[in-house]
Amino acid sequence: MNWDWEKLNQQQRQKPPMPPQVDDLLKQFKNLKIPGGPILIVVVLIAILAFTSFYTIGVDEVGVVLRFGRYVRTSQPGLNFKLPAGVEQVEKVKVRRVYKEEFGFLTVEPSNRSRFSAENENTNVALMLTGDLNVALVPWIIQYRIKDPYNYLFKVRDVRRLLRDLSEAAMRLVVGDRSINEVITKREEIADQARLVLQKELDHAETGIHIQTIEMKKTNVPGPVQTSFNEVNQAVQEKEQTIYQAREDYNKAIPAAKGEAERTIKAAEGFALDRINRAKGDAARFTALYKEYSKAKDVTKRRLYLEMIRDLFPKLGEKYIVDSDQKNFLPLLNLGKQSGAPK
Repeated sequence: MNWDWEKLNQQQRQKPPMPPQVDDLLKQFKNLKIPGGPILIVVVLIAILAFTSFYTIGVDEVGVVLRFGRYVRTSQPGLNFKLPAGVEQVEKVKVRRVYKEEFGFLTVEPSNRSRFSAENENTNVALMLTGDLNVALVPWIIQYRIKDPYNYLFKVRDVRRLLRDLSEAAMRLVVGDRSINEVITKREEIADQARLVLQKELDHAETGIHIQTIEMKKTNVPGPVQTSFNEVNQAVQEKEQTIYQAREDYNKAIPAAKGEAERTIKAAEGFALDRINRAKGDAARFTALYKEYSKAKDVTKRRLYLEMIRDLFPKLGEKYIVDSDQKNFLPLLNLGKQSGAPK
């Protein structure tokens, strides 16, 4: 293979062009003449000042103005003015937005019927020890707003982390005073109490956060002990059912026995009262008769005799009158066989 030594030497003699130096560029820029240059520079400066001095705050937020990093004022929604960039800056805080924190689960598909998943790094947050030494799985949601932008931005370094820690502490404090059955059945009451405890701690820490609601999701026991817990609940329910059945039988038998005893007592009292009243009446009647008898003994005696004979004769059947002088029986008018005569 033959080499073209002349062409190669010619290429080596040719040097690549040198890049322009900074000094050369500055000289060219100084020599460049722009028509109306000072006016253009002033217009650009004015545009920059106007762009960095006016700002807009949305209807759901406020602006916290900082001058060289120090808080100066709070701007309300609308068009506002501040000193140019480098002097004052604005931190926008949404005070009307409702924020949400989830504990023990994660929203997978937020919608009208949201789907949730418990498989996340905060699942252990929901494991709590109840007052009767049972372990409960207590997921909950916190909804809050920012009520004090200054405290929210400057009083606490990591507000969200502090909120989660205080929320967990408040919920564990409330759940630790309740039994497992109360934790499962009285979720609204526990949520209200936890909200009060949490709000008190947040105000003490000057976080600038206001808790709207605390919503407890379905509370249950961990999976490994679910079967045993169901058996215990079933035994407790059977015990309560037996107690209720015994109370029902007691409430049926005792009142019935008391009613029967009361009825017997009242009947005895009524019978005694009747006998007493009858005896008093008979005694009063006898006393009255005796008084009348005392006034006219012969007349009264005869009247009593006649009344007794009047009541007695219809019950005697056939009647015979015996003459004391006769020694045989003498029928009198055949009284027992008269038509219409009582027998």
